[in-house]
Amino acid sequence: MNKTRIIELRQAQGWTQERLATESGIGLRTVQRLEAGEDASLETLSLVAEALRVSVRDLFFAIDDAGLISRVDSLDNRTHQQQAARDRITGAWRWLYIGIGVVLTLVSFTFAQGLVLFLGYWIGGTMILLAIRRLYLEPHLDEKYPLSRARSSRRARRQTHDTAQPPLNDQLASRQKQ
Repeated sequence: MNKTRIIELRQAQGWTQERLATESGIGLRTVQRLEAGEDASLETLSLVAEALRVSVRDLFFAIDDAGLISRVDSLDNRTHQQQAARDRITGAWRWLYIGIGVVLTLVSFTFAQGLVLFLGYWIGGTMILLAIRRLYLEPHLDEKYPLSRARSSRRARRQTHDTAQPPLNDQLASRQKQ
């Protein structure tokens, strides 16, 4: 049997079972079954791991089943590969935008009304790039790389995690008082 650390990880976040169910997008009863040690699909485990911001392997104290070890390792490997590919594509779009901006900035200095071109590109172009990213690029990358996440969603998840959880020193101090 593979003993999980889900209870420990959930409590370290200061979350209830209901909060973990909401954050991971699974049912409360599924969280209760996982914490009771029942088996779950890799998809369910990956949703819980993502919510808790750990790898699937980190959900377990030890994995006894060799088949599960290879599937978890394979999932972790695919997740890292898909995230790297997604980051390369979004980085390429960002550098394309910057490169065009540098060229237009240099060209704008040769015109009498160059300031209009300069401001038009950097302000208007930023809004257009953000719209393209949200309306086309991110949905396309979500479909192509389902195990990866956009940097903005990772940042938002990290910020909500940081504001929802008191600092570790406060947690340790409150546990010592009990």
